[in-house]
Amino acid sequence: MGAIIGLIIAFASMIGGFMAMGGKLAVIWQPWEYVIILGISAGIFIVANPMYVVKDTGRACVEAILGRVPNREDNITTLRLIYTLLSEMRSKPRNVVEPHVDKPEESEIFKQYPTILKDQELTHFICDYARLIVIGNAKPHEIESLMENDISTRRKDALKPYLALNSVAEALPALGIVAAVLGIVKAMGAISQSPEILGSLIGAALVGTFAGIFISYVIVSPLANKIKNTREKQVRVYGMVKQSLIAYLNGAAPMIAIEHGRKGISAETRPTINQVEDAAISGDSKLEAA
Repeated sequence: MGAIIGLIIAFASMIGGFMAMGGKLAVIWQPWEYVIILGISAGIFIVANPMYVVKDTGRACVEAILGRVPNREDNITTLRLIYTLLSEMRSKPRNVVEPHVDKPEESEIFKQYPTILKDQELTHFICDYARLIVIGNAKPHEIESLMENDISTRRKDALKPYLALNSVAEALPALGIVAAVLGIVKAMGAISQSPEILGSLIGAALVGTFAGIFISYVIVSPLANKIKNTREKQVRVYGMVKQSLIAYLNGAAPMIAIEHGRKGISAETRPTINQVEDAAISGDSKLEAA
């Protein structure tokens, strides 16, 4: 919602200011200038990135605009799942726990958390390292190092759309100049025309420079940064799971282990210790009314 409001303010300010100076909107509506700039941008974006990054960029844009990041209730739900799973691992033999992490889609524990089960990457992350703990052969520092490498890789993959769009944003001002030069070339072909016609053609050409800079700094670059912030918040949940599992592996009780995970949550979406304890003990993951 914030992204949409920000764009509305930016466009309203630009259009309103231009009209207040006596400008006519028809002057800046030069569709072929925009076709040149946006077409070249799309082309170099596809050339520079593999197709899976192109598709992921589309998903990342939607996530950023809609603000799809874990909220406080999502974090409570994840901590509650970890608590339930760790309690099971602590009190039940290996042959009872293994089916939960081997086939989470059939697990009665995971079925209680459909939102997490729907996120296959997070589900596999939890199950992979819970399985290593159940097996019991790996040392805590080895699993911690493995998890850190895993999270680092996930973060790099998650930020590829940001890097891809940021590269396009950096190129857009130059592409605006390309469109402007082509417009000037066209204007020079009409050098014998009246000053009114020639001025109109030169003005149309200069719209290309304006469009390249405006699209870069007002649309693409802010969107890329929004994607970066959104994806980083999405990856933080893996750090929360890591802290909880490592604390348990080092001997902490399940409730203390998820407290380690809670401390890794950003302050804006971090639940209180009482909220986490109530959710873990009572099985109610919903937040109390503020």
